[in-house]
Amino acid sequence: MITLQPSRITVAELFEAYYDCRRHKRTTRSALAFEVNLEDNLMGLLAELQAGTWSPAPASVFAITRPKPREVWAAQFRDRIVHHLVYRAIAPLFEPSFIADSCACIKGRGTLYAADRLARHLRSATENWSKPAFVLKADIANFFGSIRHTDLFSTLAYKVKDPTMLDLCRKLVFQDVRQDAILRGRPKDMARVPPHKSLFQTAPGIGLPIGNLSSQFFANVYLDPLDQMIKRRLRLPYVRYVDDMVMIHREPKVLLAAADAIRAHLATIGLALAESKTFIADAAKGVDFVGHIIRPHRRSGRPKTHRVAIRRLAAMPNPDFIASCNSYLGLYRHTGSRAQIIAIARGAHQRGFKLDKGLTKIKMKREHTEATDMNPPYIRCR
Repeated sequence: MITLQPSRITVAELFEAYYDCRRHKRTTRSALAFEVNLEDNLMGLLAELQAGTWSPAPASVFAITRPKPREVWAAQFRDRIVHHLVYRAIAPLFEPSFIADSCACIKGRGTLYAADRLARHLRSATENWSKPAFVLKADIANFFGSIRHTDLFSTLAYKVKDPTMLDLCRKLVFQDVRQDAILRGRPKDMARVPPHKSLFQTAPGIGLPIGNLSSQFFANVYLDPLDQMIKRRLRLPYVRYVDDMVMIHREPKVLLAAADAIRAHLATIGLALAESKTFIADAAKGVDFVGHIIRPHRRSGRPKTHRVAIRRLAAMPNPDFIASCNSYLGLYRHTGSRAQIIAIARGAHQRGFKLDKGLTKIKMKREHTEATDMNPPYIRCR
């Protein structure tokens, strides 16, 4: 058990949390409104935190429809600063004990890291694809909407001994975001969210809002005992990204037994596998994970993602096209699919944009002269 001395939140800690919070979001309306009276706002927030009177304000909720309808909850900007403050304080207590194959909301462990770890495990299990192996793909049904607040807080309280941070964790975990929620976006999009995926339909004391940094980190804390069980007791090559899991073994019956062990463990914390998304497959046929299709000796982006990218880019105006095209080129640069890179680059070339020699990013728009029909070698995409 880790024991810490009680501490007070300092001005420096709050400013560091603020800078983390505004990163990549400084031009948003809420961030600009907070920055207008930055010092007064931060000092007022600091006074509430030190006095123990801070409580989360009503959150905004809206629905996204791609890739599937779901609710997204957005805390107010000053509350998001508190999320970062708590994360910075308690993450060092938990992350050192996380297994190396636990991904998402951990620095340096994004989707690319998860795909690389799985590819490494597959090569090892198959002896560089020279022998057959099978994978168990598993997904947790309505994960964020099924997390029990009391179980989560008990797990946090085991290591978090700072009274100030523990109190903030309690407020974040037990917050009922449905109370006075501010509806944003179109009501018809909210109506498309399945009832079992909506926090408005869950019982009190269950469910975390999707969209908060604290929820993402708490999810890793909640599933860490499952990670430890799989790695220590089942001893299977395993990678997890949020609630999407993959295990590898040469014998399907071993994976079937592992699935039963996972079901039993999840039942103790109020979770269950999504049986329609849980199956065993031949690894040589390709493993779909975090947007990557990993096959013997090669990797590509998910075909559905690629088709959506082509359609979106074709309908996008030029100012938005540049950033989105560079984003997709960056994604596919790591997948190893030359055909997908060329398809994206061809669309940019047809719009009159130049690309660098490696087809990794748009450089500038071509001048429309008679010579533009002669494709230089570094932008030839056909």
